[in-house]
Parts: sequence; C-alpha cells; structure tokens
Amino acid sequence: MISVDLNELDGKTAHAHLLGAVGPRPIALASTIDNDGNPNLSPFSYFNVFSSNPPTLIFSPARRVRDNTTKHTLHNAEATREVVINVVNYDIVQQTSLASTEYADGVNEFTKAGLTPLKSDVVKPFRVKESPAQFECKVKDIVALGDGGGAGNLIICEVVRMHINENILDENGIISMQKIDLVARMGGNYYCRASGEALFEVEKPLAKLGIGVDQIPKRIRQSTYLDGNDLGKLGNVESLPNDAELAEFAENWKIKEIFEKSANGLEMHENLHQYAKELLDEDKVSKAWKALLCDKLNRI
Repeated sequence: MISVDLNELDGKTAHAHLLGAVGPRPIALASTIDNDGNPNLSPFSYFNVFSSNPPTLIFSPARRVRDNTTKHTLHNAEATREVVINVVNYDIVQQTSLASTEYADGVNEFTKAGLTPLKSDVVKPFRVKESPAQFECKVKDIVALGDGGGAGNLIICEVVRMHINENILDENGIISMQKIDLVARMGGNYYCRASGEALFEVEKPLAKLGIGVDQIPKRIRQSTYLDGNDLGKLGNVESLPNDAELAEFAENWKIKEIFEKSANGLEMHENLHQYAKELLDEDKVSKAWKALLCDKLNRI
C-alpha cells in the first residue's frame, strides 16, 4: 500500500485518486436559470442528502481543475438562490452525460440533451420530465472550500417540493429501489447501476463539443427503434459522416443485403434502424451513424 499527501500531488492526479476511491456517488442533475431566465442543466457527482428535517441536499460545482474557472450552475445559484435537483436513473444516463458538455453561455442543455423541461410549482428553474424524482430547492447557503482549481463550492439546498413518478413506487407507496434503477458515478468513465449490470462505461463529452440530440435528423430522432440512451450516444459526436464515408460504408455486406432484400423504402428504413440499434448496443456509434444515413444513398 502506498501513502500519499494529496496536497503534494498535481490537481489532476489528486482528483483521479479521490474520485476513483470514493464511489459510487449519486448524481444531481441540477437545473438553474440566470437572471434573464435562460435555463441551464448540468450533472454533478459531488452530491448527497444530508438532512430530512429540514430536507436538505448538498451538491458542489467544483472549480475546474485544468484552468480554475467556475461553472454556470454556480453563478446561477448565487444570483437566483433557486435550483431543481433531478435524480438520474439508467434510462437517462447517456443524455445526462451529454448535458455535462461545456456548451457556451446561453446554450440550452435541455435541448442539446433531448430532455423535457417541466414548469416547477414553487421555484423558477425547470424540472426534468424524464427524471423519476425531482426536488425543487431554495439555496440556503453557498460555502466556498477554496480558491484554487478543484476547490468545491457547497450549495446547500432546502427542498421545498418533491415530485415522484408513480411508476417507481411499491405496493406501500414507497420508492422501490428495483423500479427507480438509479445510477451513480465511479472513477474515470465508469458508472454504477443500482440494478442489473453493476458497472458500465460512458464516454464523457467534456473533451469535445457534441452536436446534441437537437441536431439529429428528425427521421432518426423519432425512430421507434432508438431510445434516449441511443440518442445521447448519437448526439455526442462532433460531426456527421460525409458522403464519401457513407459510400464506402455502403459497400459493407450488411448494407448491401438490406438494400437488396428490402421491398420498399419503409422496409429499408426500418432495417437500417434495426441494424444501427445493434451497433449502438455495441457502442459502435460511428458505424451506427453511417447505417442510419445510408438511406439517402438508395431511396426506393
């Protein structure tokens, strides 16, 4: 066993050790607005419940390790003193990850992540419709833990209204852990699922600017074969394949088979989407995009 003084390590290494050792960490998908009413949505894994009387949640938008800048969520919480904390389950984990992309000020992460804003009862920030449990909160205090890169900012939130999807309740009216299907953060790209598979990996979009779900063509975005996780993966690419790449991919035996055996355009469309779904399940996102776009090469 090695022993280290975290204060003597560089920020990136200390950050990796802490997050690798402390987990799984629940995720607060925090919804805020600025003084002009512009919404912001971002996930934070420095989060937990700390009191039931009064009901109190705390999350921390830490200063960025790489450049010591602060986040829009912190600025909004300081300005408006309101926030909605939405819990994250497996059904929206990919979209939640996409919402962590560092889009420019004023970009609506609800739109980019393909999540639905709902009007809150007490506070001004929106709730996330797809989240199974949502907490409307008043910000009681903000405690800065330091002024260097990686320093946390504890946002202490008092819950003034909670919303619960009835589908996650058991026969006694209590939230069922099997039904809520929560996920949590581990170190690196790893997440932990509270039911089913224990570990899974999600590519973090912080290093690139994903196109967002809103930029996915309507015929693909509304596919009956693709779910929210699939759209989150598709929205996390920086650009779409060009015509030359599509033409090359169309020489794949599977694509040729789909073109040859499809009786009409609708059947071809469905077969391409089914194939893309198989590729997405294997995390072959680039190939899935090419399969989805190949229909424009052979319209019948």
